[in-house]
Amino acid sequence: MTRQLTVLALSVLMTAPAVVRADERANDERLQTAATVLEEMAESAGSGIPRNLIEKAQCVVIVPGVKKVALGIGGQYGRGYISCRRTGDTPGWSAPAGVRIEGGSVGFQIGGSETDVVLLVLNERGVDRLLSSRFTVGADAAVAAGPVGRQASAQTDATMMAEILAWSRSRGVFAGLSLQGATLRDDGGENEELYGREISNREIVTGTIVAPASAAPLMKALARY
Repeated sequence: MTRQLTVLALSVLMTAPAVVRADERANDERLQTAATVLEEMAESAGSGIPRNLIEKAQCVVIVPGVKKVALGIGGQYGRGYISCRRTGDTPGWSAPAGVRIEGGSVGFQIGGSETDVVLLVLNERGVDRLLSSRFTVGADAAVAAGPVGRQASAQTDATMMAEILAWSRSRGVFAGLSLQGATLRDDGGENEELYGREISNREIVTGTIVAPASAAPLMKALARY
């Protein structure tokens, strides 16, 4: 019995580094994908997110590949990042913090898809709500589907009143997105893997945390705005 326990313990120790490396690769790929999603959704002339709105935004949330499944009762799930503008001695975009998006809907629906989602947070009130421990779209802040392409003068009642604007891309098609009822929350596991300790999204995006090297593509994409 002792021999079996020893073998089991050694097996766990030998496989642990491989698991850590796999998690790191997943983080690196997700950060790279988030950078690509922002670049593609913002640079699609005539059909993407209006540049002037990104330049006005105080925070950007990017969640690539939100999974939606439905068979009578639907649901959605995704992992991504939030970054906010910093002022003062360290202007620019903050290091990225991990977010999870979760939600469900009820109704007659069947099928499944993956959708890239981008949220722009337009004011301090929206930032404060989004950085709460749990944020429900539509219930905790005024969220509107963002205008696409050359609707972009964006001086509509919806964009003027909203605290957050939302967009989606599925199979290359861009659209505004309501996300009503979905929840966003800190992804503590992602933050711990990125920064080596437990740390909240608020501490990351409002402090002077240095972005990890793996976030370089995303920081470069954000720096354009």
